[in-house]
Amino acid sequence: MTSHDPLVIAGKEFTSRLMVGTGKYSDNATMQAAHDACGAEIITVALGRVKFDDPNDMFKHIDFDRYWLLPNTAGAYTVEDALRIARMARQACQTDWIKLEVLGDPETLLPDVVGTLEAAKILIDEGFTVLPYTNDDPIVASKLEELGCATVMPLASYIGSGHGFLDFSGIKIIIERANVPVVVDAGLGVPSDAAQAMELGADAVLVNTAIAKAENPAQMGEGFKLGVQAGRLGYLAGRIEKKVYGSVSSVGAGLK
Repeated sequence: MTSHDPLVIAGKEFTSRLMVGTGKYSDNATMQAAHDACGAEIITVALGRVKFDDPNDMFKHIDFDRYWLLPNTAGAYTVEDALRIARMARQACQTDWIKLEVLGDPETLLPDVVGTLEAAKILIDEGFTVLPYTNDDPIVASKLEELGCATVMPLASYIGSGHGFLDFSGIKIIIERANVPVVVDAGLGVPSDAAQAMELGADAVLVNTAIAKAENPAQMGEGFKLGVQAGRLGYLAGRIEKKVYGSVSSVGAGLK
């Protein structure tokens, strides 16, 4: 939001509460325009898909002096694959930050929470700053926090689905209990979904497909930026109590 309301992860401050990805864009120029428009500071990259010897690979078109790189282990279906990608990212990108994904199956792309917990513990023991993608189970989120994860990143719905929230209850409990930032990750489709996440009290959202596959990614990126800002302001301001019946806005107005 602003420098007066920073997002703090592992002691590092960010002014934007919108994180974005780099996959699925039609070309590098479109990706760059979307990143410019959304105002994000944290950019996540699937290191397992980067072609380091290709000068046209999208990785070569990201200004890392401007953005904080968050490599991710997307595409890993085993603990061993996630660890391999994370270690490769540390060496190639000179960062200990990793967005941990251990997927359960290729159809739903739901997380394998057992594998995620196992990989998180190993990586934390190796000195990584781990930001894990997980489901909306408050118990799993608590276990990840107890291990020492820097955030928890529960899904709103299936990765890339654009459904938005299927159910708010689990994420509400995660937000209420967490002592680390909660980043809603996966399934958001439009800026109002991001606003809803922030109104619930989420600390940030991560969006990729909804921006990259929009008809106009730059416009959608700007929309998500504004949605995050609006939702955060609504959360900080404190919403009015919900009532069963109507309540006049000016009691006695116009009456004698």
